[in-house]
Amino acid sequence: MKIIKKFLYGLLIIFVLLSGFIMVCAMKPELSGQIAKTLKLDEIGNSPYASDIVLRSENDNNVASVSGNQIQTISVAEVTQDTPTPQYETRPTGVVWADERKDDDTASQVDMSLFGISVPADVAGKNGYEPVKGDNSQIGDEEADQLRSELGVGETGDSLRFDSRFYPYYYMLDAKGQHLYRQIYANANALKDRFAPVENVSLSELKNAFEAVYNDHPELFWVDTAYSCKYKSDGQCAEIDLQFNYTADNLSSEKTTFNQKAKEIIDEAGKLDTDYEKEKYVHDQLISKVEYVDFAKINQSAYSALVNGRTVCAGYARAFQYIMQQMGIPCYYCTGYAGESHAWDITALDDGYYNVDVTWDDTGSGTYDYFNKSDADFSWNHLRQNLSVNLPPCNGTKYRNLEKSDQDEDSDSDNSDETENNDEDYDSRRSITDLGYSKENAMTTLQEYYNDCYRNLVSRGRGSYTFSNLVSGDTMFSEVYGAYQSNDYKQGYMDSAMSQLDASLYRVNWQIEALRDNYYLITHNVAIQ
Repeated sequence: MKIIKKFLYGLLIIFVLLSGFIMVCAMKPELSGQIAKTLKLDEIGNSPYASDIVLRSENDNNVASVSGNQIQTISVAEVTQDTPTPQYETRPTGVVWADERKDDDTASQVDMSLFGISVPADVAGKNGYEPVKGDNSQIGDEEADQLRSELGVGETGDSLRFDSRFYPYYYMLDAKGQHLYRQIYANANALKDRFAPVENVSLSELKNAFEAVYNDHPELFWVDTAYSCKYKSDGQCAEIDLQFNYTADNLSSEKTTFNQKAKEIIDEAGKLDTDYEKEKYVHDQLISKVEYVDFAKINQSAYSALVNGRTVCAGYARAFQYIMQQMGIPCYYCTGYAGESHAWDITALDDGYYNVDVTWDDTGSGTYDYFNKSDADFSWNHLRQNLSVNLPPCNGTKYRNLEKSDQDEDSDSDNSDETENNDEDYDSRRSITDLGYSKENAMTTLQEYYNDCYRNLVSRGRGSYTFSNLVSGDTMFSEVYGAYQSNDYKQGYMDSAMSQLDASLYRVNWQIEALRDNYYLITHNVAIQ
């Protein structure tokens, strides 16, 4: 009898513990998700297929183009919950999304080694970007209400307007976020460092708004990347504290010096005819005038580059952004990962957008290795993160690879007899016969493409592998491209393949290569568990 009682008590204890665990998971769904990741992500996390380019069409019709011999990389890394029918998380892993930010060290929670970023030896360590960080502390509700009343909102910025061509981060926010953005910008200009938020905002909403202001406005060189927030028990902010660097102590004089240094470059660049020539001149001048120094003063600011001449990647990028803005050429501050946290620029020219990394070009006597490059060019060593994933894709071709570094010119002189590739009519793209295909292998309908992808996945099963499809025509390519932008590919083949394989995790990277005669090769790098 005693044994039976002990057995029943044991069952009761197990039942109570299990019930408690279920209640905790119900109240904190992120806990169950984290447990699932811990149990299942190891194998797939080591997949070599890791680049993470977020593509967004510049046009509403979602038609994209791949020209020349470019290879465009599309990547999605997805995690599912443990449910009988897989439900897919649509956001790329590696991007710290705003509504997932529970605190300010989320960047450290992402294992960037999963994304296969390879940094060339000659630029290794030339980073130094410091992500925006909030020092948040909770206070009592009564104290919070009193603070809001005493501080007031300061400058509201309600009369401010921002041009979407030059301030894209403002337009990544909702109406409430934009209101807070205007308030932060106005108070920063007024050197008012403490104020109550003009809207009821959460910590993540505040971080997004502050990051948007910081990324859009390199002229605010006295504003640091860090800020503080005191918040109530419900997570709503009660007080915002901006942090200013030493230039704020004598700001009028510092602005004069800053503007004069920028004007020296702007005036000379203004004598040139085209935006491309101006862009190249600014790039070259920064390389000539600025030195990369790890621990330079206020090195996250454009001031550190233009006035002090000593900075890190953030300073180069923000100086380049500021001068281009002043010349009326849209230029965006882009942040992410390149071996470490890193910053570079995206420039808008007449045929599209280009990546520019002045920091990495300031190597030796100066190079153009990272000047006016596409997303495909940057996919091996630059990964956008945070709000920067929403910046336009860089698919411009007209001004790509026009400039050569000294070492490239030396190499050309050694191969001067090879003239075929210098012929304007020469098509350097590969043909389908080069790849062992015939016209009969090319798919002409989206359903045909879906069926072949499903067949490849199911026949190969779980694990890591690669397969390719050949598609014919711009229309067909645009349909495939649109399917990945709209996530229609999931219903088209991925959901049914995952169910057939009884799998719940996958990472897949697509590479699209334009071939001769209007064919496209789509290569899929897959890891499924």
